[in-house]
Amino acid sequence: MSLSVAIVGANGRMGQLAARLIDEADDLTLHAAVGSADPLALVDGADVVLDLTLPQVSQQVVEHAIARGIDVVTGTSGWSSERIAGLRRLVASHPTVGVLVIPNFSVGSVLATSFAAQAARYFDSIEIVEAHHAGKVDSPSGTAVRTAELIGEARGSLGPVIAPHVDQRARGQQVASVPIHSLRMQGISAKQDVLFGGTGELLTISHETLSSSSYEAGILLALRSAPSAEGVVVGLDALLDL
Repeated sequence: MSLSVAIVGANGRMGQLAARLIDEADDLTLHAAVGSADPLALVDGADVVLDLTLPQVSQQVVEHAIARGIDVVTGTSGWSSERIAGLRRLVASHPTVGVLVIPNFSVGSVLATSFAAQAARYFDSIEIVEAHHAGKVDSPSGTAVRTAELIGEARGSLGPVIAPHVDQRARGQQVASVPIHSLRMQGISAKQDVLFGGTGELLTISHETLSSSSYEAGILLALRSAPSAEGVVVGLDALLDL
């Protein structure tokens, strides 16, 4: 049986990529391609809503789908731990709906974040430098926020990282005590470096997206996993055997 997918944000780069993947897949069909000028009601009746919009729009899209009992995959940035907590409360009253919050559909990026969380227990000095194309409207990126939050969780009783002079604006934005520095530049797609400073050594875990094709496997995995998701699931890593 084919899974019908409604894409919201269908006119964007990721939306167009998702539409092509759905068209090429034997087990997926496109229910609706919804742009910014289209009514959100076009998603009604789909099996899954794929949200690829903007941070200020995403919550409305997700809440619309949940209210109609439609499973959701959101790849939009801006879903902080506070917003996700509110989302969990909302989904609790709709037990048949699953919501996947995917900060990054790249398998390589997800692996790099997982490696960073492992390394976080062994270093006290940790910072993140993330770079994206000039058109990305939010910073820090959802991937950087997710990485910092997982680093914070991994450190547990070790406490916050060493981050001197964070009162200075050039020292970045702290998430879970980790300073994040965001670059928005032409000539870059997406890149993240997590730097770990130790006594006499520096460890850098780096990932760079060279083509949007790196998102293909993650998008398909998320869409196919949505109907069996329970509650709110955060991160592609939850769908992988890590």
